[in-house]
Amino acid sequence: MAATSSEGEGKPIRCKAAVARRPGESLVIEEIMVAPPMPREVRIRIICSSICHIDLTFSDMQDPPGFFPRILGHEAIGVVESVGKNVTEVTKGDVVIPIFLPDCGECIDCKSTKSNLCTNFPFKVSPWMPRHENTRFTDLNGEIIHHFMYVSSFSEYTVVDIANVTKIDPEIPPNGACLLSCGIGAGVGAAWRTAGVEPGSTVAIFGLGSIGLAVAEGARLCGATKIIGVDVNPEKFEVGKKFGLTDFVHAGECGSKPVSQVITEMTDGGADYCFECVGMASLVQDAYASCRKGWGKTIVLGLDKPGSRISLSCSEVLHGGKTIQGNLFGGLKPKSHVSILLKRYMDKELQLDEFVTHEVSFKDINKAFDLLRNGQCLRCMIWMDN
Repeated sequence: MAATSSEGEGKPIRCKAAVARRPGESLVIEEIMVAPPMPREVRIRIICSSICHIDLTFSDMQDPPGFFPRILGHEAIGVVESVGKNVTEVTKGDVVIPIFLPDCGECIDCKSTKSNLCTNFPFKVSPWMPRHENTRFTDLNGEIIHHFMYVSSFSEYTVVDIANVTKIDPEIPPNGACLLSCGIGAGVGAAWRTAGVEPGSTVAIFGLGSIGLAVAEGARLCGATKIIGVDVNPEKFEVGKKFGLTDFVHAGECGSKPVSQVITEMTDGGADYCFECVGMASLVQDAYASCRKGWGKTIVLGLDKPGSRISLSCSEVLHGGKTIQGNLFGGLKPKSHVSILLKRYMDKELQLDEFVTHEVSFKDINKAFDLLRNGQCLRCMIWMDN
């Protein structure tokens, strides 16, 4: 990939962005101004981006943390156009992945092997830059445009804090590398890092969207021998087979048996690892009930509506000996673990290209939203026109 020109360094850049102006409405392609990076920030020219369900959710969200106007998008790859003061980790022309989860490399959590949750920059769906609590985007009338998940990749140029920037090998295909910046990375990492799936183990995955299928891919890489998919759409089984699914449970056709009983019978006592990938509190409870007593582990990847709660009895927790664990970005540390997964991708071990079912140009970004909203794609790659 070629380095960017020096024309806009230190100055605002005028470029095109897909702006979410109002909740529930199509994105508007318009020209905006992108300010130069402040200290410890990087301005990036986006090469391509993909859409995640989180983008859909926030495009419709009327109340905080929904803010408008806003530039959505958080799965992307790009080239460094310029850097702010005190940035030494990357330089102009470097190929980078902006990742929503900060990795400052300095706090106790970032230095630990036990967590990927940064203390200095705790993750939140903020409308601002993390370090300076303001925006780098304005429209041509001078009105501010809000950021999204520290990335805002539905713009030809964006500004990202260095804590959210991961440098990668420029030889890696951009459409593959892009996918590891959120959902696919979270799914693969959930099996590899959070759960620690071992060879020969049994896995049950609740929900076979792109994240659930990424969990299956991660479990396959870890050597699981039985990978059960649970969904209401039987067509997902055929799709999932190429990612390692060995069995399928139709959640709507279990008769009088609860899903947990079906899985317990299939696995002779319960799955070693269960993953909830839909975002329903009731499914978290089903997953917990489906995992083996004594060592079963349930990993929660889905996000239910605000205020939703999980109900487990004290005796069930005490006597079950099971673990339930949250999972943000698959337990991956962006600046160390992503490169490991990219190497496995380049070595033809990790499947990423198979998740890309559609591609569109930036001007057709609303078509990509429609495809995902209607369940017609796993990931749609959006190529910038620049």
